[in-house]
Amino acid sequence: MRDLERAGRLKTARVAAGFKSAAAAAQSFRWNRNTYASNENGNAPFSFAKAKTYGEALNVRPEWLYDGLGASDSDARPMVTSGSSALIPIIGRVGADPGGAVLFATGQAAGDLVPLPPGGSRKAVALLIAGHSMRGLADDGGLIYFEDQRSSPSRDMLGQVVVVETDTDEVLVKRLLRGSRQGLYDLESIQGPVRKDCKLRWAAHITAIIPPHQARKIIRSSGG
Repeated sequence: MRDLERAGRLKTARVAAGFKSAAAAAQSFRWNRNTYASNENGNAPFSFAKAKTYGEALNVRPEWLYDGLGASDSDARPMVTSGSSALIPIIGRVGADPGGAVLFATGQAAGDLVPLPPGGSRKAVALLIAGHSMRGLADDGGLIYFEDQRSSPSRDMLGQVVVVETDTDEVLVKRLLRGSRQGLYDLESIQGPVRKDCKLRWAAHITAIIPPHQARKIIRSSGG
């Protein structure tokens, strides 16, 4: 039922945006026509990440599109807002091992959601802290927020704990240090050895850390 309701909101948003058919919307935004049609007719559920893509294009709030939040029954077109009601996805777990690796959530169309942090943009995402390898920075059950902008490391990140992706497909939370030459970086663990001379695809500042007792209050479970 929830998937059908979600599909119905997507159709409502598409019609309100002035597209007479699913094919017309897919063509305009260069989406895969079959995938979009299946999302709209309810044959294939879509994720919150996809709701953000559709919401930005169709000018509706992704949290409304995905979960029906933030709009009354009388709203003909729930517009995008950046207010405190916005929700963003928890995209994975971090700190489950001494290496500080991020374990991305897979195989679930509906991830858990949390409120947008103060000053966060629509690119904000969150990580759930699992285990105690990050003690001193963040505790088990807490949240780490960052902006998923996929930009190159900047000078102001040096010496800071940031989220990075290496050229070996690992996403890590590490302290960023200069490597032995330009374009290489040392990655210092919260607990554990330093990884020397790593090539990075991107790095992102941590924008907020939420302690476990507060995180438990704000996480909206995908099953709830």
